[in-house]
Order: sequence, then C-alpha cells, then structure tokens
Amino acid sequence: MATQTKPILHGYFRSSCSWRVRIGKFLSLALKGIEFDQVPVNLIKDGGQQLTDQYKALNPMQQVPAVQIDGITLSQSLAVIQYIEETRPGPRLLPADPKKRAQVRMISDLIASGIQPVQNLYVLQKIGAEKLQWAQHFIQRGFEALEPILKETASKYCVGDEISMADICLVPQVYNAERFKVDVDQFPTIKRLNQTLMKVDAFKVSHPSCQPDTPAELCT
Repeated sequence: MATQTKPILHGYFRSSCSWRVRIGKFLSLALKGIEFDQVPVNLIKDGGQQLTDQYKALNPMQQVPAVQIDGITLSQSLAVIQYIEETRPGPRLLPADPKKRAQVRMISDLIASGIQPVQNLYVLQKIGAEKLQWAQHFIQRGFEALEPILKETASKYCVGDEISMADICLVPQVYNAERFKVDVDQFPTIKRLNQTLMKVDAFKVSHPSCQPDTPAELCT
C-alpha cells in the first residue's frame, strides 16, 4: 500500500506498549520496507506529557503509543501491529495456520491484557508505596500462567520457528519483570525465548536503553 508520508510513532522509551510497536517498526523496516518517524512523549516530565490537551486530542485515553498512519490514528499496540500486518506485504507476524495464529493471539493477549496493564505507570502511581510488591505479584502470577503455555507452543520462538506478535509482546514484559526484580530463572522457557529474541537486531535496536528520549544515565 502506498503512503504519502511516513507513519509517526508517539511513544516513551520505557513504555512496553511503545516498545512492542518499535519492535514491529524495525521488523517492518527490515522485512517489509516501512520507515517510521518517532515523537517522544515523556510520561514523567511536567506531570506527564500524555495528559496535555494536545496529546489527548491524538489519543483520548492519554496513553502511549499512538501511531499516525495512512490518514488514521491508532492507539493500541496490538491494533497497530495487526494493521501493519494486514496492509503491508512481507513476512507474517501472524501465522497462516489458524491454530498457530490463535496461539499467537492468546499469548499476546495474556501479556498485553492480563499482565502489563496492572503494572503500568498509571496504576503504580495510584498504588503508591506498595508499587514494587504489586508489580511483582502480578508479573509473577502472569508468568506462572504463561510458562506452561509456552512450553506447549514454543520452538525457537514463542509459536514455532518464526517471529510473531507473541514474541513482540514477550520481550518488553521480561524487561519489566527484571526491572521489578522478578526472578526470571523460575521460568526457563520464558528466559530462553527472551535470550534468543534479544539476539535479533529488531529487538536490540528498539530496546529502551537506546532510544532518542532515553535519559543519558540509562543509555548503553
């Protein structure tokens, strides 16, 4: 599909939802020939730039990411990834086989709906002093469900031997687990998959440690 302008990704360096789209972006750049521009949205500075009227007009939920693409704005990471999948030719992020495609969606939703939302910045700000224990509890609970599922579906990657939307969801969530000091060694399948995926260029170059808005002290 021809586009008049490059898509624009509005995101935050440490947002796992933004990271999913960045991974998809770099995979798309490598595999589908799509280029994106990035506009940082600082979730901390000035009380949170996502809470401004200007950003609310772009994304009424006042969350990141938001992606302007093909004359529309999409504001959910999985919707963005699936839109790119459905409108751009190239290697698939959703398998052709219906069973595998359902497994990819199941894993993606488990992470994107069942784990990440209850430990995101907005929720943790509301929790206050107990935020570390809160995040640890829900990540631990989610990984205890995810590990046996991945034992059944995984080969080289989360579902079989091709990178899929499930892998795009997994890596940012493992980053969050490590950030909140969850012992990932308890989950050998999750750990192995993450280590394998972090050798792939799209996952490395999209890492929070090397984004345009990454603070200098966190850059590697």
